[in-house]
Amino acid sequence: MSVEQYPDVVMPECPVERVLEGQKALVTGSASGIGKAVAIAIGKAGADVVVNYRGGADQANEVAAEITKCGSRAYAHQADVSNEDQVKDMFRKMIQEFGTIDILVNNAGLQQDAPFDEMTIDQWNTVINVNLTGQFLCAREAVREFKRRDVVKAVSCSAGKIICMSSVHEIIPWAGHVNYAASKGGVMLMMKSIAQEVAPFRIRVNSIAPGAIRTPINRPAWETREAYDKLMELVPYKRIGEPEDIARAAVWLASDHADYVNGVSLVVDGGMTLYPGFAEGG
Repeated sequence: MSVEQYPDVVMPECPVERVLEGQKALVTGSASGIGKAVAIAIGKAGADVVVNYRGGADQANEVAAEITKCGSRAYAHQADVSNEDQVKDMFRKMIQEFGTIDILVNNAGLQQDAPFDEMTIDQWNTVINVNLTGQFLCAREAVREFKRRDVVKAVSCSAGKIICMSSVHEIIPWAGHVNYAASKGGVMLMMKSIAQEVAPFRIRVNSIAPGAIRTPINRPAWETREAYDKLMELVPYKRIGEPEDIARAAVWLASDHADYVNGVSLVVDGGMTLYPGFAEGG
């Protein structure tokens, strides 16, 4: 289903400000979905972007091409964020190409769902390794470069910015998705702990916690009118989120407009975490 088939969820056009001019960004898992929207929005805002992907080279190259049309530089880089050597190589290549990194968006993630008593150790490890360990590995490399380079005032008030992609399921339990919820709960406290530690170096670390977003990973939840209406029972704002909703939040968090925002998990969910089941009668 396209957005146009549900006119209540058509996204407005917003003017683009190049608030990230001159900065260098890495967006992991950015060949599709939320990561794609974030990478393009950051590029439109003026940053040069590394489009990380694990699979889907053609899609990643298309994202990079879209960014270059906006007047920013971009290239696609294949790496599994759960592999330490591949992460180090990705950062090494980025610093060779762009000179440094100013913004890391830790977006790469996946689901492997199963009832808890049927979940395999491989399903558990795969999700934790990508969703949590992958964010750790990328954040560690970024912090090392931020500390080495320090603040460049002509570029940003901060030495560097990290945005971790979490989920409303850092708050809301999710039966049948224990590994995913555990990974996102871990992302939340990892983000806050890193933010506390590196704040004196003028490094900002925050998270975005999306709710129901129209992406391929959750297509069954929105692709039919019946499924969409059922989903809206969980969303007080009565529309599904679009990847652009998350992208705009990411651009703001990465910009100097958010310079005093640190260690925050920004929930972007149309009110899903407001417990809509209690809206009537309590």
